[in-house]
Amino acid sequence: MPQISVFVQVLSFIGALLILIGYAGEQFGWMSARRPFYNVVNFAGSLILGMIAVRPFQLGFVILEFAWAAISVYALVRCFRQKSTA
Repeated sequence: MPQISVFVQVLSFIGALLILIGYAGEQFGWMSARRPFYNVVNFAGSLILGMIAVRPFQLGFVILEFAWAAISVYALVRCFRQKSTA
């Protein structure tokens, strides 16, 4: 089994923490999924975890994390479009 570097462990912790901040924030009413900050933390966390999952290649995690990042970008675009039309 290959050794995972401390740097990769710290990055994966940060990625997971960002996603959990968004999730907990939404669940506890501290933030809204309709606001940009929620989608930024989800995008950043999922992008970090997706890049880590690429090597060693783990198909399920790669699909999950990059799909999560893409959905977060879509939600961010939607947030900014709604602000510009309001």
